Amino acid sequence: MDNGSCVVARVPMPIAGPSRLATNSEVATITYLRSKISLPIPKILDWNDDPSNPAGTEYIIQEHVAGVQLHQEWHKMNPEQHMLCTKALSLTIKKMASLDFPAYGSLYFADAPLDSDLKIPFEQGFCVGPHCSPVFWNRNPGEHELYRGPSPNCGPWRDLTSYCRGLIDTGFSRLPKEAVNNRKLLPYQGSIQDHVRLLKTSREVIQKLSEDERVKDAATPALLHPDFHKRNIYVSAEEPTVITGLIDWQSTSIEPAFIYANETPDFAALPMVPEADPLEDEQDETEISRQKERELKDASACYQTYDVVMTALVPKLRPARLLDPTLFRLFHYCHTTWRDSAVAVRQELIELSARWAELGLEGSCPYSPTEAELKQHARDYEDFEAVQALKSWLRDNLDTNSDGWISSDAWDAARVAHRAAYDEWIQTAKEAESRGEDMTVAKADKMWPFDAR
Repeated sequence: MDNGSCVVARVPMPIAGPSRLATNSEVATITYLRSKISLPIPKILDWNDDPSNPAGTEYIIQEHVAGVQLHQEWHKMNPEQHMLCTKALSLTIKKMASLDFPAYGSLYFADAPLDSDLKIPFEQGFCVGPHCSPVFWNRNPGEHELYRGPSPNCGPWRDLTSYCRGLIDTGFSRLPKEAVNNRKLLPYQGSIQDHVRLLKTSREVIQKLSEDERVKDAATPALLHPDFHKRNIYVSAEEPTVITGLIDWQSTSIEPAFIYANETPDFAALPMVPEADPLEDEQDETEISRQKERELKDASACYQTYDVVMTALVPKLRPARLLDPTLFRLFHYCHTTWRDSAVAVRQELIELSARWAELGLEGSCPYSPTEAELKQHARDYEDFEAVQALKSWLRDNLDTNSDGWISSDAWDAARVAHRAAYDEWIQTAKEAESRGEDMTVAKADKMWPFDAR
């Protein structure tokens, strides 16, 4: 501003979520949280969810957060600072999880532009309405063929059964309405018919899971930050264990607690253990090994700190964290089968079917794959795992997240590294193809996870 002060002005892109609702929900969520618990969320100075206003767009104007991104500071911090910062952030999650809600969906102001039958009254001035995540409105980036309208069931949902129905309805709504060019699909994507069958099966399996008392106990409505990672956390430049700001509350939602329970933020995640490089000499390898050991010890302390707080001090998350995560994974993926591929959902169904009795579930699993299906799945799953390993390797080497997010100041270096990684991947495929192996250049190109080539 002219007087030297800073504010942040934000406008939504079409992929942000439903028009008006995404803005109204974000502002309502921030307003409610600031009124209930002590969190370093930047104050909203002005906002408007009507695109016909004089600015010509919805907007939110907020205070500028003091401090620096944790993403920028993390590598400069020592192990004790990492642990203290993780503890502070874990206790922040505890505060959010202490709030109670009457239904699943998103939080809005009571006068939000919604039909009355889509509003579940909440505390004075607020209501629970439709889930405003882009997933339910078919607006995710890179999925233009799905931009034809929202799911017919975006909520709100008063109980777990209706929430599950919303997931399946959304999964069906995300299937293309016409045949897709196979050249654009991953080798293990599966046909539209495959996905229809998987969704019908998932509906039966999820219905049985949602009747289990342990799953019900783990399904208390909870509202947590939807993207609680280092890039959205600001800390003091002088004392990085002090949290100064939490940003990007877009698409915050009220979910069954088990949806959040087993997610691990990047500041508490254990690192991948890379394979030894045969080109390193023995002395270098020893020093690198010691460095990796120190990093693993540091990350383990952060992970254990986070785990203790989530399990011991957050009652809503405890039931799910004490149960086998296999019970809950289908809830995460059944509504995104087309995005994640048929093999991803089929793997969850196969594991549930194989472990049904071991997991203490009543009766028999509605899904029982044939030997032929299992053999075909094993071949497809090998490709799927190769892509997941590639994504993990790229995420660690490019210092990005699974969606490819890169801070603007690191973009040029990351683009060069990305290009080198792609060239290496394709060269490996060429060599495999020349040996007559299953991997080909065309297949490798399809499996590359980012648009850039």
